[in-house]
Amino acid sequence: MTFPILPVVAAVFLCAPLGLPAQSVFSDDPAQKFERTSFQTRQPWNPQGNLRADVAMVYGIDPTLPDRVKSWREHGYRVHLMTGVSWGEYQDYLYGRFDGVNHEDNAQTDRLGHKISHGRDVYYMCPADNYGQYLCVGVQRALDAGVEAVHLEEPEFWARAGWSEGFKREWQAYYHEPWESPDSSVDAQWRTSKLKYFLYRRALQQVFDYVQAYNQKTGKSVRCYVPTHSLINYAHWHIVSPESSLARLKGCDGYIAQVWTGTARTPNDFRGVRKERTFETAFLEYGAMQNLVRATGRSVWYLNDPVEDDPQHDWADYRGNWESTLTASLLQPDVWQYEVAPWPERVFGGRYPRNVPPEERKPIPPEYATELQTVMQALADMKQTDVQWDCGTQKIGVLVSDSLMFQREQPTPSDPDMAHFYGLALPLLKRGLPVTPVQLENVTLPGFLDGQRVLMLSYQGQKPQTADVHGALTDWVKQGGVLVMVDDDLDPYNRVREWWNEDGKNERTARGNLFETLGVKDDDFAGEADRMVAVGKGGVVWLRESPVKLARSAEGDARLAGIVQTAAAKVSLEWKETNYLTLRRGPYVIGAGLDESVPGEPRVLRGCFVNLFDPDLKVQTTVALTPGARVFLLDLDAVKAAPPTVLASACKALADKGEDGRARWTVEGVGETPGVVLISSAKAPRTVRLDGKTLDSFTYDDADGLITVRFPNEARARELSLDY
Repeated sequence: MTFPILPVVAAVFLCAPLGLPAQSVFSDDPAQKFERTSFQTRQPWNPQGNLRADVAMVYGIDPTLPDRVKSWREHGYRVHLMTGVSWGEYQDYLYGRFDGVNHEDNAQTDRLGHKISHGRDVYYMCPADNYGQYLCVGVQRALDAGVEAVHLEEPEFWARAGWSEGFKREWQAYYHEPWESPDSSVDAQWRTSKLKYFLYRRALQQVFDYVQAYNQKTGKSVRCYVPTHSLINYAHWHIVSPESSLARLKGCDGYIAQVWTGTARTPNDFRGVRKERTFETAFLEYGAMQNLVRATGRSVWYLNDPVEDDPQHDWADYRGNWESTLTASLLQPDVWQYEVAPWPERVFGGRYPRNVPPEERKPIPPEYATELQTVMQALADMKQTDVQWDCGTQKIGVLVSDSLMFQREQPTPSDPDMAHFYGLALPLLKRGLPVTPVQLENVTLPGFLDGQRVLMLSYQGQKPQTADVHGALTDWVKQGGVLVMVDDDLDPYNRVREWWNEDGKNERTARGNLFETLGVKDDDFAGEADRMVAVGKGGVVWLRESPVKLARSAEGDARLAGIVQTAAAKVSLEWKETNYLTLRRGPYVIGAGLDESVPGEPRVLRGCFVNLFDPDLKVQTTVALTPGARVFLLDLDAVKAAPPTVLASACKALADKGEDGRARWTVEGVGETPGVVLISSAKAPRTVRLDGKTLDSFTYDDADGLITVRFPNEARARELSLDY
């Protein structure tokens, strides 16, 4: 995602209370080693960036990196490096100061000869063979500074690129034949995208290998991650990236799922209406990223952004969309690590919107600053074993391939609004079914398809990269799964030279090859659209229509849902539609009310809840999931810790077990923001002290046994204590 151009502020070093050295206050937190939460920043430590997450990811590999790393470590953070892969302040490489060779002809270039830039003198690069070597020089600076992990973000090759001299050289080396203009044929566009896909995988492998060699030499265990947009977004935005293939590279430990308002608000089609659907899009994007690592042994962190790259929106827009993406991320129970913000200084120090005169721009509303910190602290507690859904039918997925990114440009690009994907996914999600994007490249992994009972697939807009996925799908069907194929065979990319047609020697389609592998014939599906042909213990349904037409039709979603319902019945999967999604994760309940959904009264949750999106942390006994509602609830009846216990806090609150037996915590937050701490207690405290001073700004609710303490946050550690 875009980084802001901000002045580097001077580091302010913590004067720790109680006579403790600064770095020992929070670095002694035993749970910090799990790296539950993180954020990225280009700045040294500063009060506005003091989110008190487990990890600070220091951005960029310029000469100031060691000092910035030191400043965050001295304030008790674990420190990682993050730097761009496809772009950055890499002028030394661009203009030959690295190796004496000018590399401007490796800037990604469109058909008009324009270099594609990410800012002045910052170009998206076509990674030549020595580009990875250049990145390793900067990474070594971070290794010398003692970072614990390296994040190589956004390996991105624009689909509209492919005309630079550097890319032409890579084409010749890869294909051993003269370069073809990418827009000259569907075959040329397909092959162009495959090469782009390879080039960034090669560059990343170079850096992974370098870090692994460093680990072997030093005995350290520095990890490597790739922060990347989802496959769905990259395809939607016409970008090619290695995506699923990275999980198989030696030395890749996982991903950060860069999903945020900026990606999730991209409009899509449903029932013939094109508009922003931030929650639903984010839900599918996060699901796609989780499926990159499932059954691979890798991990994924989920990014949320309280603002976004576009500075023209107001705080109400940012807040509402952040709550939608945050809720969507929490509805993926297998993931419990989060990047809670990129660029916290632009969140807590920014003034928006930027399209008005400076005097009319507003700083972050105090209640939003409080809400953000409350949620950020709660995200550190999401590794829960008690997981229960309340929603529509589960165990239904939509197969997606990295090749979604290969068909996005001229001469005949796939649907600009990605209706070939959303036309399959949204009809179910809007009915409360938590449909899962399922990575086609991973179906060959042992156990990857466990838990999936019905899969939808279309080869419109995407194609299988290898033949072995068809064998894996066939095995899954024979064992009792149902495959719903939605395809009219009219995609012109069916004719590209590939394995399914023996490099163009015959007219076979990828869909045709799949059916041959399944042992079914086209004529077997004559008759009704929901006709299922048995294959082993399972079966196949073929709807001979374009998913794009379904998405653009007012009735298309109902037709598709009816066919999937019939398929589900074939495998005894009970069909249920809801106008909401709820998920329990331990004592937390996450809920979303759906619009454009099925009729009926909204779901009402009853109990004793605190909505963590509420900066006042008031107790609620009923919560209605009306259309558009987003809630992140703490179920007070499900909290098992004995009082006094901090239940929620808009600051870091680390329990301090003193010898005197007093209840006390070390608290610290973003400077000059409103802090609040909610504490369970069997009785009212006699006094509440902060930093040794008695506080009057607290209340005790005898009915619920809750103390609410309010105070201005400071970016330094202070002691909060209760006396009874």
